[in-house]
Amino acid sequence: MANTEYVNNATLLQELIIHRKAMRKAKRAKQELPLLNDYIGTCFLKIADHMSRKPRFLYYSFRQDMISEAVELCVRYVNNFDPAKSKNPFAYFTQITYHAFFHRINKERKQLYLRYKSTELLGLLQGTPLHDTKDLGIERGKAFKVYENISDFIQTFEQSRKQKKRRKTAKPTTRGTLKSFIGDK
Repeated sequence: MANTEYVNNATLLQELIIHRKAMRKAKRAKQELPLLNDYIGTCFLKIADHMSRKPRFLYYSFRQDMISEAVELCVRYVNNFDPAKSKNPFAYFTQITYHAFFHRINKERKQLYLRYKSTELLGLLQGTPLHDTKDLGIERGKAFKVYENISDFIQTFEQSRKQKKRRKTAKPTTRGTLKSFIGDK
């Protein structure tokens, strides 16, 4: 039977242990820190590339940016992986990649919101002398009826922002605390 693994977890663990020992040795000798070897970097790239091919992430136009950011974060946090605590570096770096993808998607949504919102504001200015579009055959307010998904996206984005703010400012409950058992006396 052929080996279908694209990243060998045991080999990756051994390479990370070797890298960790080299890092400690360089720090003690106050020398320049060693670079990651090609195998570890290739594993990070394979993990990110393979995850980007999942249906959840496949159709984003900024897939390469997601992969790049994930690999960058894996390299940044490679020294946080402790082989004494876990023998599964694949899972550790897969989680980093997964969260990096969602972080990038949220960044892109925010940028898209800003573009759409500025486009919407420009549409509101169409009747002014500076933005007169009657020569183009566009009446005021008609230009953005074609793009209903833009207004839906803006509305959804703003609602989610409001919900996040409400959650942050919500008063914490006293359920399960000593005060809730004693009551106000």
